[in-house]
Amino acid sequence: MKRHKLSRRLFLGGAGAVLTLPFLESMMGKSVIAAPNDIRRILAFYVPNGIHMANFTPKEQGDQYTPPSILEPIAPIRQKVLVLTGLENTPARPDGPGDHAAGTAGFLTCRHVVKTEGANIKNGISMDQVAAAQIGGATRIPSMQMGIDGGSSAGDCDSGYSCAYARNISWASETQPLPKTVNPQVVWDILFGGFDPKATAEEQARQKIYRTSVLDYVLGEANSLSAKLGTTDKRKLDEYMTGVSELEKKIQKTGSGPVCTAIDRPPGDLPYPEHVKMMLDLMALAVQCDATRVVTFMLGNAGSGRSYPFLLVNEGHHEISHHQDNPANFDKLTTINRWEVEQFAYLLTKLDAVDEGNGVTALDSSAVFFSSEIEDGNAHRHTNLPVLVGGSLGGTFTPGRHVVVPEKTPMANLFISMLQGIGAPVETFGDNGTGPLVGI
Repeated sequence: MKRHKLSRRLFLGGAGAVLTLPFLESMMGKSVIAAPNDIRRILAFYVPNGIHMANFTPKEQGDQYTPPSILEPIAPIRQKVLVLTGLENTPARPDGPGDHAAGTAGFLTCRHVVKTEGANIKNGISMDQVAAAQIGGATRIPSMQMGIDGGSSAGDCDSGYSCAYARNISWASETQPLPKTVNPQVVWDILFGGFDPKATAEEQARQKIYRTSVLDYVLGEANSLSAKLGTTDKRKLDEYMTGVSELEKKIQKTGSGPVCTAIDRPPGDLPYPEHVKMMLDLMALAVQCDATRVVTFMLGNAGSGRSYPFLLVNEGHHEISHHQDNPANFDKLTTINRWEVEQFAYLLTKLDAVDEGNGVTALDSSAVFFSSEIEDGNAHRHTNLPVLVGGSLGGTFTPGRHVVVPEKTPMANLFISMLQGIGAPVETFGDNGTGPLVGI
């Protein structure tokens, strides 16, 4: 069989266009990819060192509860937040000391991890990655892992438990943690690389014409190339060409510009409070642009010793969390925890401002899970964990209430409900999930 020599220029031209395709899809209207009311999202928001539960748990049940001081920041959006009391994650208990690392590793897996400094880490697939397997294919980015504090996954971070456990809440498999991105510039580049946030409507229209012309060029080149390929490669190219044709049709259906407006590329080094806000802004934009529908966020690593001078709390968080029933430490923990909930409320408010049509917001289509690796930083309990869920996940949940679940209810059951809410055929989860959580 005679082999045709294919030009390097042809491959470079085709490859260049292919590389732009994910970006082009991110610029398309969400209505092209899925009807707004069909979109479902799962987000997780982790805070370290537990919560001072005395100032977190409402005294009343139902929709007439009074938010305690730590929950006051959610008051303006309380009708879209579910407060859950009594959930436990007992598989995350460590073998001896190491509650922070083991609890963080099991935060979204509900698994009992192997105690090791790193040679033989073993956890389980996390809830967000089960979600990504179900809905991640609908977006350019199947899932995103974001956070504030970096650090290697190597070494011992907590009483013989690997740093992989202490610094990651997303796990693709038993042995594969998914590191988080902590630099807002990197997140911006992932979301908006090649996009000019200052483009005028006229410039955006020209960009649309250019995108379409690029696709036309790729189709033409692919047709020419097809005659020179063998059967297997021709089939692969045909599949690719079909995808390009579908993409071209989608672009033609969109308006003259993207459905979201990118912010300017942020600085890489920001003071802590501004860093947090920037990452939350980027999370909200990722949702608004429908770049991804699964996001995890770590406000700190397990056992974080960060101080909060901007809150007039100069001691380290972990140190204060070992409160020894000292009222002064309770006050400081309440200050920190209230600020943490304020950040969560900020994210929810941003999502609730994203109008997806028919009176539905991005928050309504989402379940945004908030919790910590332990209940109390002094006792290191893995029972009665602090839990908030923002949004209704398209009617899966009825927010605006404080619900006390039966004793010994596994956290895994909440995750089963969330996963079933996005259409995942899940009946069990983790080490102790028994079925969906009822009454929420």
